[in-house]
Amino acid sequence: MSQFLETISPIDGSTYVKRPYASAEQTAEAQVLSRNAQSQWQTVPIEERVSMGHKFIAYMQENKAAIGEEICWQMGRPIRYAAGEVDGLIERAYYMIDTAAESLATIHLPQKSGFDRYIKREPLGVVFIVAPWNYPYLTAINTIIPAILAGNSVILKPSSQTPLCGERFAAAFASAGLPDYVFQCLHLDYAATEKLIRSGDINQVCFTGSVPGGAMVERAAAGRFMGIGLELGGKDPAYVRADADLDHAVDTIIDGAFFNSGQSCCGIERIYVHADLFDQFVEKSVALIEQYKLGRPDDPTTTLGPMVRTRAADAVRKQVQEALQLGAQTHIDTQLFELDKPGSPYLAPQLLTNVDHSMRIMTEETFGPAVGVMKVSSDAQAIELMNDSEFGLTASVFTQDTDYGQQLGEKINTGTFFVNRCDYLDPALSWVGIKNSGRGCTLSHIGYENLTRPKSFHIKSSI
Repeated sequence: MSQFLETISPIDGSTYVKRPYASAEQTAEAQVLSRNAQSQWQTVPIEERVSMGHKFIAYMQENKAAIGEEICWQMGRPIRYAAGEVDGLIERAYYMIDTAAESLATIHLPQKSGFDRYIKREPLGVVFIVAPWNYPYLTAINTIIPAILAGNSVILKPSSQTPLCGERFAAAFASAGLPDYVFQCLHLDYAATEKLIRSGDINQVCFTGSVPGGAMVERAAAGRFMGIGLELGGKDPAYVRADADLDHAVDTIIDGAFFNSGQSCCGIERIYVHADLFDQFVEKSVALIEQYKLGRPDDPTTTLGPMVRTRAADAVRKQVQEALQLGAQTHIDTQLFELDKPGSPYLAPQLLTNVDHSMRIMTEETFGPAVGVMKVSSDAQAIELMNDSEFGLTASVFTQDTDYGQQLGEKINTGTFFVNRCDYLDPALSWVGIKNSGRGCTLSHIGYENLTRPKSFHIKSSI
């Protein structure tokens, strides 16, 4: 195993970042420093923690343009969109900061003669966060800010594809005046990550990544009685009812499927359209997809950048080819996108019809700019197909009858349900997956509950 982390930019295959991995000694020292810092940090009044949170946001805002450029070069998101991740981070951070005092407030129970009873929320201790590369700031902020405001210390392991994001977090907290070692960034390889979880010095693991990665976390944490939060895979469906606003459905769903080159945790990965609208939906979708410009993401005119690496693009190409062999039909002429070449991370967008659930394109996570569209004859058929998945992160229904749409949502097995929207996290709502999409919860006031423990006080008056 190399002693160095090396980030290869998908833009041109160059080495963009090189960092030494933390040694075993450095990792062990970080754990001690984190625990010692946390014991002091939890005594700091919530008002001071909130103030530091606002200073953290100020740093991120001031460095938005530079952060966007770093995202672009590390993972390939078009520069015209890359800095927008900071806007999303700020929205979520503000919500979690501004609701911290209320979410962490002591719960006073109804008066009982002779007794004083209340429940406090106490920090867990050391929270270990393993962040992904596709939205390296948005996913990490979901737990970093509430964990720290709740009085925990945080050790962040950023993805080796986006290491500068962890370093930016560290710089932002230093700028905010956060005490030393309350937040630490460690560059770790897979084996060192597993070893840290097994160490017994971690109180909570928050992991975003693949299903096999989540299984590793569960194995490493077994018998250590720590909390685990897992956001794993997805195959998020959208259903267009016969009464949907077609133009709105097309614009929203296609953006949800292809933004970030389809590399979004809650991106649309399979589409079901009522037979009455199917042909129109496909026609309008194709026309919209053909307007994308596949190009170098550092070009401001590019709307579709490369995938994060060549093997990820090749995996999508393989899914598409397998579907074609089983009878699927593609609708996008890839020759319209000159940079799309085998053995390259640059991949043209693709929309397929004549698909069904015998094809991996409709059942396994694609995580790329290709999506299947399937014709259905009824709401019942659509719901059955939407539920026919090992995943359950989000699901969307497009209809002008929002009351009935909500009723359909009650029947769909998912963590978040949308009507006439998709691919968005509202920080006031809990973010949770079911089935192989994960366990645990972030965001909303419930997110704080997963980063604290209740402590009950039962006090009898003096006799």
